[in-house]
Amino acid sequence: MIETAFIGGSGVYELEGLKDLEAIEITTPFGNTSSAVTLGSIGNKRAAFIPRHGTDHSLSPSEIPYRANIYALKTLGVKKVVSVSAVGSLNEAIKPLDVVIPDQLIDRTKSREDTFFGDGLVAHISFANPFCKDLSKMIDSFCESLAIDRHLSGTYVAIEGPQFSTKAESNLYRKWGCDIIGMTAIPEAKLAREAEMCYATVALVTDYDCWKEDQEDVTASMVISNLKQNVETSKKLISKIAENIDLLEDECICNASLQDALVTQRILDNQKSAKKLGVLLQKYITV
Repeated sequence: MIETAFIGGSGVYELEGLKDLEAIEITTPFGNTSSAVTLGSIGNKRAAFIPRHGTDHSLSPSEIPYRANIYALKTLGVKKVVSVSAVGSLNEAIKPLDVVIPDQLIDRTKSREDTFFGDGLVAHISFANPFCKDLSKMIDSFCESLAIDRHLSGTYVAIEGPQFSTKAESNLYRKWGCDIIGMTAIPEAKLAREAEMCYATVALVTDYDCWKEDQEDVTASMVISNLKQNVETSKKLISKIAENIDLLEDECICNASLQDALVTQRILDNQKSAKKLGVLLQKYITV
């Protein structure tokens, strides 16, 4: 069983340091994953990796098969997911090349499948705290040990993309109190919670979006250029996380998020639909 997975974003298409690599195709009720799932070892730990945009960055944020990715990881037994994402800063105190470990989310996406449920099945998960506090704190401690400039907590506003924001939007999000802006934490965080996984994001800051008058407006080439400067930082941090993930308690409240969320009778009445979610529901209901 593999309990830890990493999901890579822009510029992170493979997991450095993984040995004994094995690429596997996992069939899911929600289609194909972004790419084959890579399994490997870091130190004496096994981990899984998926590049959410595909190995050749062929998937835009709106095209990523989020449900398939999370479902596939669930079938492997994954309990902890660390997402690596490029983001823009909406906060003067957060500068390019910093790392942010956000604790809150605002959803500004429009056209994404953001739940495993439906087709007669009903579940209402608690999402007040969208990121796992324990996993986030652990990542923060590793950042400190590696002398990485980081910020523990911050509000991530997720936009649909693939276009970047207008200046009006960027300034609006700042007035809302948002600290960083990206395109992939939603629905990934929602689906991880429905799959009862601990989920945390390592947000690599690449730019100031377009609100800062004395800075160039964000471009794709700017994002990639700054990500390349952050490659060594992310490699060291990911290795540290993978090697020490068992410092976390085996069980977390994230791992029981469906316990009080399921409308059980509806699921019992819809066995055909329930079978589709077997790996998610097997702890609670025989399907």
